[in-house]
Amino acid sequence: MRVLVTGGYGFIGSFVAERFYKEGYEVSLIDSMSSGDKSNITFKHKSYIVSIEDRKCEEIFRSTKFDVVVHLAAQVNVSTSLDNPRLDTKSNVLGLSNILSLSHKYGVKKFIFASSAAVYGENDRLPLAESEECEPISPYGLNKWIGETYCRKWQDIYGLETICFRFSNVYGPRQGSVGEGGVVSIFTERALHAKELIVFGDGGQTRDFIYVEDIADAIYRASYSSLTGVYNLSTNSETSVNELVDTLQSLHGSIPVTYKDGRSGDIYRSVLDNSRIKKDLDWAPKYSLKEGLARTYRWFADEHKRSEERQADVKRDSSPIWTSVKKVLPYAENALAFGVTAWITLSLQNGMYDILDFRLIYIILLGILYGNRQSLIAVALSVALYIYQQLDNGREFVSLLHDTEFFFHTAVYLFIGLVVGYAIERKNLALRNMKRRTETTEEKYAFLNDIYTETRLVKDELQLQVMNSSDSFGKIYSVTKELESLEPESIFNSTVSVVESIMRVQVVSIYTVNKYGNYLRLVTRSGSGDYEIAKSIKVEDVDFARHVLHDKKLFVNKKLQADAPLMAAPVWNGREVVAVVALYGMKFDHFTLYYQNLFKITVDLVSSALSRALSFVEATENVRYIDGTPVLKPDVFHDILVSKRIGRAKHGTEYVLLSAGEGNELTIDLSHLISGSLRETDYIGIGPGGELMVLLSNSSLADAAFVLERLQKNGITLTVAEEEAEYV
Repeated sequence: MRVLVTGGYGFIGSFVAERFYKEGYEVSLIDSMSSGDKSNITFKHKSYIVSIEDRKCEEIFRSTKFDVVVHLAAQVNVSTSLDNPRLDTKSNVLGLSNILSLSHKYGVKKFIFASSAAVYGENDRLPLAESEECEPISPYGLNKWIGETYCRKWQDIYGLETICFRFSNVYGPRQGSVGEGGVVSIFTERALHAKELIVFGDGGQTRDFIYVEDIADAIYRASYSSLTGVYNLSTNSETSVNELVDTLQSLHGSIPVTYKDGRSGDIYRSVLDNSRIKKDLDWAPKYSLKEGLARTYRWFADEHKRSEERQADVKRDSSPIWTSVKKVLPYAENALAFGVTAWITLSLQNGMYDILDFRLIYIILLGILYGNRQSLIAVALSVALYIYQQLDNGREFVSLLHDTEFFFHTAVYLFIGLVVGYAIERKNLALRNMKRRTETTEEKYAFLNDIYTETRLVKDELQLQVMNSSDSFGKIYSVTKELESLEPESIFNSTVSVVESIMRVQVVSIYTVNKYGNYLRLVTRSGSGDYEIAKSIKVEDVDFARHVLHDKKLFVNKKLQADAPLMAAPVWNGREVVAVVALYGMKFDHFTLYYQNLFKITVDLVSSALSRALSFVEATENVRYIDGTPVLKPDVFHDILVSKRIGRAKHGTEYVLLSAGEGNELTIDLSHLISGSLRETDYIGIGPGGELMVLLSNSSLADAAFVLERLQKNGITLTVAEEEAEYV
C-alpha cells in the first residue's frame, strides 16, 4: 500500500507519515520546506521538494499509484492570512484543488483533508458539533471551509472518497511557534530559555488541545474505513491558558507570567464535540493533556540541551581569541625555530658541525611545514643571521656587498626556500583538490549507494511479496508450470487444479468447442455434485456461451443468474476459441475487477499451453493415428487414458471405457462408422491386447448405454471394459 502525505516534513505531517510507515505502507512526502524540517523524518521514504500548487506534482502521481493521500500542506498562520489573503488562498485553495484533481485522475482510493476549528468562527454554542453553522472570521478559516466544499464536490462529481477532519488545537513534539496550537510550543520554549510567559488577556480563554499522535492515529484509521464527510477531531474538553501554564509549571518549575491586553479577533472559548468520530470510527484520544504535555516538554528539553551543546561548539570554534591564535601560531613557531637555529649556529661556530648549515635546515623545515610564506620569512631571517655572523667576525657590511660567498649563500637560501615552499604549496593544493574530489566522489558514492540500497530493498520486498502472495504473478507462474504438457487431456486436467488454486472457487468446468462452434462439450470438471453442470450446451440457447463464443470476451455474471457460472473465459488457439473455462462457487468478496483480471491472465496462460499442445498434436498426427483411420495408436491411447484416470482421482471426472473384444478385425470403415457415432471429446484407440476400444469422456454408465444402443443399431457390438484390470 502506498500513501502520499503532503506537508510530510512538518509538525503533524511527520507524525502521520511515521504512523503509516510503522503500519507497513510505502510512504512518499511532498513538502515545499517553507516550514518543514527534513530531520523530522528518519525512516525510508520518497521525498519530493515541491509546492502543492506546482504542475510538477503530476509527475509524482503519474510515477506512483497512491492508495491514500493525506493532505496536510497548508499555510497555517491566521495572522499571515489576514496580512496576505492571496498567499493563503494560493496554498489552501489552489494547492488543494491541484492535489484533489490529481488524486481523482490517478485513481486514489481515499483522500483525507486537514481542516480546522477556525471554520466555525465565533460561536458560543459549545461544544461545537459538525452541524453548527460555519462563520469563519479570517481568510484562513474561510479557505479551510472552501476546502471542505471542494472535497465534498469532488466526491459528488468524481466519486473520490474524501473525509475532512476539523482539527482542534494540535500540540506535541516538533511543533514550531506558529499555527493555531503554537501556544504550547511557545510557552515551552520560553520556559526552557528562562523567559517569562506572556498571556494575552486574563488567561481564562480556553482551547481544545489534542496531542499530535492522537491525530495521526485517527487519520490512519480513517484511511482504510468507509467514512466520508466532515468530522471534528478533538478531545471534547476545554483547557484554559491559565491551566496550561499551571501544568507546564508542574513539569518545569516556577515560571514568571506576564498578562497583557487581549488581541483583537481572538476567540475566547473553543471546544469541539468529538462524539461522531468516536462512534463512527471507534476512536478516542489516548493522551490526556498532562501526559501529552509531559512528552512534549521532554522532547523540547532534549532539543534545548542539544542546541546548547551545538552553540557551545560553534562559539568555541568561532571565538576571536581562538581565531587569532590560529593565525599567529605559524609565525610564533617560525620565531621559535629561528631562535633555536640562531642559538645552534652561534654556539657551534667551530668544530665538527661546521659542515652543517643549520640555517638551510631551518628553511627546509619551515617550507615543509608551512609552505611558501613561512619559508620566505625563514630565508630573510637566515640571511640576516648570516650577516650578523659576518659582522660579529669583524667584517664591514659594505664588504659583504662585494663578497661572492655572501651572494652565493643568499641565492642558495632563496632558491631552497622558493623550491621547497613552492613544492609544498603545490602538494598542499593537490591535496586540497584531491580532498575535494574525494569528498565529491564520496557524496556520489553515498548517493548511489543509497539508491542501490533502496533498490535492493524494494527488489527484496517485491520478491518476498511474489513468493508469499497466493495470487501473485509468481504464484501464477509456479502453479501454471503444471500445464507443461504436450497432451491436451493432461492440460485440461491441470487447468482445473491451476484455476482452483489461483481463483479459490468451489467448481471449475472446462468445455471444448465443436468444430462448427455451435456446441460446448464438457471435457472435465472439479468439485462436488452440488452444482449441476451441463455436459453439453447449445451455444445459441445459453447467454454466457453466446457471450464467450460470439463476443470472444470474458463473461462476468453481474446479474447473478442462477443457471450461469459466475465467470467464464475463452481459451484460444491462435484466433479461434477452442475451449471455455467456467467458474462456480466464488466468494462474494472475490467477485471483483481484480479477480476478473487475475482469471483472464490465468486463462491466457492456459491458452498458451493448449496452443502449444494442439500444435504438437497436429504436427505429429501421422504418428498418433493408425493410417487412414481416426484410431489412436496404443501408446497415445494409453497416455490419454492415464490422464482420464488422474482426472477421476483428483476431480471425480467420470468416463467409461468400451471394448470391441479380442479378435475383432479393425477396418477403416468400422473405425469411421464408430467415430461418427461419438462426440468430439471421445476417443477411439487400440487397447493393450490389440483390441479396439472407445473412451467416453464425462460419461456415466447410463450415458454409455445410449452410445451402446446407438452403435448396436449400426451393427457394432461393444461392451463396457474392465478398465482397472486391463490397465493396472
